[in-house]
Amino acid sequence: MSKLTMKNYLRKHPEVRTIRVAAADLNGQPRGKRVPSRFADKVVEDGTRFPMSVLNLDIWGEDIDDSPLVFESGDEDGILKPTERGFMPMPWLEAPTALLPIWMYRDGGKPYDGDPRHALRAVVERYKKLGLTPVVAMEMEFFLIDDSGRNLQVPISPRSGKRRKAAETLSIRALDQFDTFFTDLYDGCEAMDIPADTAISEAGLGQFEINLMHCDDALRAADDAWLFKILVKGLARRYGFAASFMAKPYEDYAGSGLHTHFSVLDENGDNIFDDGGPKGTDMLRHAVGGCLAGMHDSALIFAPHANSYDRLVPGAHAPSAICWAYENRTSAIRIPSGASAARRIEHRVAGGDVNPYLLLTAILGAALVGIEDKIEPCEPITGNAYTQDLPHIPSDWGSAIEAFEASSFIPRVFSAELIRNLVLTKKQEKYYMAELSPTEQVEIYLDTV
Repeated sequence: MSKLTMKNYLRKHPEVRTIRVAAADLNGQPRGKRVPSRFADKVVEDGTRFPMSVLNLDIWGEDIDDSPLVFESGDEDGILKPTERGFMPMPWLEAPTALLPIWMYRDGGKPYDGDPRHALRAVVERYKKLGLTPVVAMEMEFFLIDDSGRNLQVPISPRSGKRRKAAETLSIRALDQFDTFFTDLYDGCEAMDIPADTAISEAGLGQFEINLMHCDDALRAADDAWLFKILVKGLARRYGFAASFMAKPYEDYAGSGLHTHFSVLDENGDNIFDDGGPKGTDMLRHAVGGCLAGMHDSALIFAPHANSYDRLVPGAHAPSAICWAYENRTSAIRIPSGASAARRIEHRVAGGDVNPYLLLTAILGAALVGIEDKIEPCEPITGNAYTQDLPHIPSDWGSAIEAFEASSFIPRVFSAELIRNLVLTKKQEKYYMAELSPTEQVEIYLDTV
């Protein structure tokens, strides 16, 4: 969206009295400012400023104690400019308000390497140099939760006035119980130009999934996922309950994943994974090989929080082993069946609590390394991955932090500055989370991730 179009948005919507400008920090939290609409043109033209350290806060919104971005550098500012997305409404607020997504640059105009959106941009540009374009679709799983009491539970249905305390996989009744919420959610997606497709009830207690349609702009796909999470959580509060993307709010039920499907187009618009049959091309195998090669060390991206590892256990409908397969949902990488022209890779490791920008950077970056190096994957498995002797994804937060920090693979995908910032953030969070009870941890993650 051009600057002129952005300025004209507010001319066409005089009811908008204030705007929000917001960027995603490393945890995917929106950080920014409230600005009266009369000053919006200045933000569009000149951007806004806040400290670089703001994109490197912990999950509580606190500075990282030993970060060089704070006192060592004088807590210097970055300049934040509007992304291509431009203004959009914020349907979860009572007053008419517009959101303007922004991302950070240094004063000389160089992208700030610690901004997760710039991390994804850098990977996409590497694809472009090879004449390639990733096409991405994401499955957004989340819970609707009544958190008004001591114990989390399914909200009372606005339709029936009843509370059904059971998982209802693919239940039309479960969807209908919250029909007004989902109608408003789809209306909000339409207003914000988020390509929300099918909704289903999932296997968890009060759990649902909405698919976001495939997109040949990976930055936009990550924007869609980030904005969708903000919309769902904000709209749920208007209904008097919570929506959460945390990985595992209930011990006895499945957690929420964020499965990512991707293919890659060449300069002619042809899918480089399509060989006309079910197996896929050498390029598909190499992309799988890259994803598998980077999976262990990328666990901190796929499972960024203490609660994330409660989901990644054998037999819990989430992958725990590093493997791939054709049409097999127990594997970490699945090659779905269907028309060969749509041949794609489904990456199934990430929880719903991830930062979508870092997630797509890790997945697409690893696949690109595989394509560049022609990495051959192990043989695809058959049967139940949980019962086989296979290498495993790190099973705890500390091991994932250590693997990410020490990795020789991760620097091929992420900048040194982002690696440093994320490691410092997660070490601080791990230290302070250890002081909290499980209930207190859930309270933190319920609203944030």
